[in-house]
Amino acid sequence: MSTAFELPTGDNSVIRGNRFLARQSAQGVIIVVHGYKGFKDWGMFPYAASQLSENYHVLTFNFSHNGVGEDLQQFTELEKFAVNTYSQELSDLALILEYVSTQPELGNLPIYLVGHSRGAGVSLVYALDHPEQIAGVCSWNGVTNLDLFTAEQKEEMRTHGRSYVTNGRTGQQMPLDVLILDDLDQHKARYAIIERLTQSTLPVVLIQGTEDSARLREGSSTLVQARHDIPWLQIPGGTHTFNTVHPFQETTPQLEQAISETRRQIDEWNHSK
Repeated sequence: MSTAFELPTGDNSVIRGNRFLARQSAQGVIIVVHGYKGFKDWGMFPYAASQLSENYHVLTFNFSHNGVGEDLQQFTELEKFAVNTYSQELSDLALILEYVSTQPELGNLPIYLVGHSRGAGVSLVYALDHPEQIAGVCSWNGVTNLDLFTAEQKEEMRTHGRSYVTNGRTGQQMPLDVLILDDLDQHKARYAIIERLTQSTLPVVLIQGTEDSARLREGSSTLVQARHDIPWLQIPGGTHTFNTVHPFQETTPQLEQAISETRRQIDEWNHSK
């Protein structure tokens, strides 16, 4: 069971989230961070959050500009999606951390981020910015390069101010404004994940399917070469969503392995404190 919460962001937008309280004595707080064209209620996330909440309080949430509105299932706020910069997502994540600090049952526990895909990249940047707040980051099929846009999209954004990306599941043409590229350009050093991690001791684990995209797997390979202490746990046969779909039908061996490895790694970090 989970409890819903809402956090206003101050610009007519809202972060909508769910809290899954630990079923046993809580060892920490896990915040699940969705990715590009993702949302907290997509497929595997509610199930994964529930499974991880055995010994941890777990929070899931929608970024305020991820495009999903009040009905929690549809991309009804595409004009917000169009301006969903990384700076915006990092600001949203800061509000989530602030919220955690104000909740008596959540405060004073170590905080771990579990980010999927683009959400892993955002989690890593946030943790590098705030190492005192975050005890570790689990990257699920995560990006190491935040520039996710094609050359054609970037050209169109720079020439016309807007491009589009197709949502493969819904068929929607989702707008991308040049503001997103401007943000990438303005914060190049901040968003240089691999370079920053080489200068950091941030605890990180990569959990990735062997069938994830070649681009993301190449990024993981580059990262673990730069930081030999980062484990790269590979899920045999695992796709980008660990072989799950939306709407969620049932769990898969790949998702179960990802959850189990996540729990084991976070337990290990906790016990090493």
